[in-house]
Amino acid sequence: MPRFSAAIFVFLFIALLSLAGVGLVMLGGPILTHGRMSEHSDGTIIRINAGMDFVLRTASGQQIHFACGGRCPSQLSHMQRHYVEKAHTDVYFVREANNVLMAVDVD
Repeated sequence: MPRFSAAIFVFLFIALLSLAGVGLVMLGGPILTHGRMSEHSDGTIIRINAGMDFVLRTASGQQIHFACGGRCPSQLSHMQRHYVEKAHTDVYFVREANNVLMAVDVD
């Protein structure tokens, strides 16, 4: 019985370490990818303008206007698909001068 108990203990210990690692990546991943100054918003894209800026409607109904920067221009087709499908969209952005919200990454 001691070997079985040890095997269970090792399995649970590895599972706990794995969950802790996943949790740390979830907390620190956006900071590592987008920088410390980035913020997050989510909702549905309701308009994409010709100048690569877009409007996001949050769950509370607030409409937020974003300018495109960073990796955002390369994600235009992905953004258009989200717009057509009215899919949930995560936007990572930084605040620029004059309170302009510059989208760094859109997913």
